[in-house]
Amino acid sequence: MSVLSYFSGIENVWLNKLVTKLTSSNTRSAKSGSVYIIGAGPGDAELITVKAQRLINTADVVLYDWLVSDDLLKTLPKKAQRVFVGKRAGKHSMTQANICELLVKYAQQGLNVVRLKGGDPSIFARINEEADALTKHNINFAIVPGVTTACATSAYTGIPLTARDVARSVTFLTAQFADPNKQPHWQNYAFMPASNNPTLVVYMGLSRLKMLSNGLQSVGWPSNTPIALIENATTTKQKVITSTLELIVNEHAKHDLQGPTLIMIGEVINHKMAISPELLNSVNINA
Repeated sequence: MSVLSYFSGIENVWLNKLVTKLTSSNTRSAKSGSVYIIGAGPGDAELITVKAQRLINTADVVLYDWLVSDDLLKTLPKKAQRVFVGKRAGKHSMTQANICELLVKYAQQGLNVVRLKGGDPSIFARINEEADALTKHNINFAIVPGVTTACATSAYTGIPLTARDVARSVTFLTAQFADPNKQPHWQNYAFMPASNNPTLVVYMGLSRLKMLSNGLQSVGWPSNTPIALIENATTTKQKVITSTLELIVNEHAKHDLQGPTLIMIGEVINHKMAISPELLNSVNINA
């Protein structure tokens, strides 16, 4: 072997190592991070799932909305950047398009991104729009379910969602639409006389309570149908107001409801269970 070929061999090995190192570095920097769309539950921080908490602890950045409780925010890792995207019915500090752009931007920086949504992300949370934006940019994402507000509210108030011979089904609906002048197709929720009617659970409906009351009565729901407004469900500030479809607007006017409020409608309200909610906030010394 000549001296020239010997040194040429060493140079080739060195160049190959350098190219491999640079390529690996560039690949890492160009690689997108991952996004986890996580349901934060309805308010009580202890209702977060084990999987959700594990993934939250790995976050580099957390985008959260108005419905995520302060107690849960206190558990976020200190290293994680917090970004408030402030969504609330009728009061958006950031548009949905902006939120989608932020998710993509942070993920493209190679960060571990958590999108924290109140309740369950698959129920009236515009999850499809965020998923579409991530898919369009080839960003890997996963969805972690949360305890939806309807189920949690039922548990924390004692109002069942279904009950034998009272309500065999439950219907979730929203009173908010992209067009503020739009109303639900009331005929889809028509009352069935001498039949088993579903329990109606209305998300984001407090600001359109009068419309809701009039609309349901227009398709046959009796004026004395029970209705409950539940503010700040599952938290220490939970407040429950019960009335009838006919009287609920006037009853609501007597109370200053500022927190997120779920609406439940149906005969199940008259079958409220005598729960002891204080058991959920104390240690069972006999355990």
